[in-house]
Amino acid sequence: MGSLHLLAVPFPAQGHVIPLMELSQNLVRHGFKITFVNSDFSQERIVKSFTGKDDVGDQIRLVSIPDGLEAWEDRNDLGKLCEGMLRIMPKKLEELIQEINRTDDHKITCVIADGSMGWALEVAEKMGIKRTLFSPAAAAIMVLEYRIQKLIDDGILDNDGKPLCRPLLIVFQQHVMHWKFMRNFAH
Repeated sequence: MGSLHLLAVPFPAQGHVIPLMELSQNLVRHGFKITFVNSDFSQERIVKSFTGKDDVGDQIRLVSIPDGLEAWEDRNDLGKLCEGMLRIMPKKLEELIQEINRTDDHKITCVIADGSMGWALEVAEKMGIKRTLFSPAAAAIMVLEYRIQKLIDDGILDNDGKPLCRPLLIVFQQHVMHWKFMRNFAH
């Protein structure tokens, strides 16, 4: 069997791309081949950041697919970005995997998707490819996101993620938004 060919799919934000790229670089050192999928919008900046470095090498191929937004649209509007990605990226990722598997000697054997890109795992499952989730967040944040429903049920947070009891020193809003997005995506 040749080297395993993994497809890495980060959420298109710096705090997501860099950790998955670091994981990919470590996997390359252990003999894996990586295709790293960026959004078209992020691709140019990422390619420039690796120009002249040996970190990527021949075993990490940087590719891109559209994120569903026009060049002029605001990618800081998380709702709009997520809607665009869900509308366009699953089909484009499936097409990319089909193209790679048709033309590359090493077919995609596994998809590693950022926790915010769960749709990529569904594409992999549909295509019969092994898949795994990667979370760039700290473990405490991941646990918090999994427990938001309990915090709501226990009356600590309202449905919008606002504390109902004395002020809490925890930043809930972003994680509640991510939790709602993932909950709605799962249904």
